[in-house]
Amino acid sequence: MEIGKIASITVTCDKTNVAGNLGSGDVDVFATPSMIANMEYAAAKCVLEDLEEGQTTVGTYLDVKHTAATPMGMKVTCYAELTGVEGKMLTFKVWAEDECGPIGEGTHGRAIINREKFLARVNAKKAQ
Repeated sequence: MEIGKIASITVTCDKTNVAGNLGSGDVDVFATPSMIANMEYAAAKCVLEDLEEGQTTVGTYLDVKHTAATPMGMKVTCYAELTGVEGKMLTFKVWAEDECGPIGEGTHGRAIINREKFLARVNAKKAQ
């Protein structure tokens, strides 16, 4: 995995991703949960082609600030830059911009996992 590698995802602020629809507020602006989800998506996308067969990544932490509101109809691009690899733990710088400038930034951690083993452990919770 290459430190400094960047991936992004661009979405349009619409009824599906505004605070008023997601319950994170009552105004129709790009929701913080939407920004977070797209930051995570960009991070997962950033390393996807570097994973071995059967592997995926899961989020372990996210520390972000949402610093500006985005109106409906405007595009938002969320970025993730791989900044650290320690064994199976990955660290990313994440940030988001709308068509007028920065709207959020922070750090995000992901862990490389074996999909089958992970799901087996999660599903074992049902038997408890």
